[in-house]
Amino acid sequence: MDIERINDHTIKFFVTYQDIEDRGFKREEIWYNRERSEQLFWQMMEEINDQEEFDVEGPLWIQVQAMDKGLEIIVTKANMAKNNENLISIEGLKNVEDVLEPNQVEQLLEEKLNKAQVEQEEAELEEGHFSMVTRFKDFEDVIQLSHYVSDVTDPIMNKLYAYKGHYYMYIELLDEWIDDERKEDLISRILEFTTEADITVHVLEEYGKPIFSENVFENVRYYFSA
Repeated sequence: MDIERINDHTIKFFVTYQDIEDRGFKREEIWYNRERSEQLFWQMMEEINDQEEFDVEGPLWIQVQAMDKGLEIIVTKANMAKNNENLISIEGLKNVEDVLEPNQVEQLLEEKLNKAQVEQEEAELEEGHFSMVTRFKDFEDVIQLSHYVSDVTDPIMNKLYAYKGHYYMYIELLDEWIDDERKEDLISRILEFTTEADITVHVLEEYGKPIFSENVFENVRYYFSA
């Protein structure tokens, strides 16, 4: 973990995903398990306090940025006068409501990490990368969709999972594989049989049961008639 002391009130540190795993945490836990993300945060803050004597008692402001190889986290201590009348000027901290007590850190950390993941996915989309996870009501819809798109010959990366009583499909399209017009047509046809899910492929990979790890439509058509 790389630590940089900005000033008396602010510390910045970078922790790689490998370092997180070495500490006994799974990468997916950081995003989806509030309790585990809080445990990781305070574990790192204890280590920082030992090295830099950065006591984190009192209100904190936390900024989290997800990067390709890890997380960059900035922690700022905000000292407040009685009755919250005066707030030390901190760049990026505009309202008293933005200051959280330590027992509220877990909620803030979860919100920041989720926001960072969304921003990362949006950046991928701008670069010509499109992916989504959809959920089916039952397996019959998977069968019907697979036969409905039997005329599609464009290369598609997709996977099918069973998770908590439902079937989920992860689909990924790249601009180099398929042009925008055909991409929009395919997505609209897929959504006639399924709905976009508020779950990521990382959760499915970790906790779901893989049904087909590739070529979902072709495999379903092979084993099941319409």
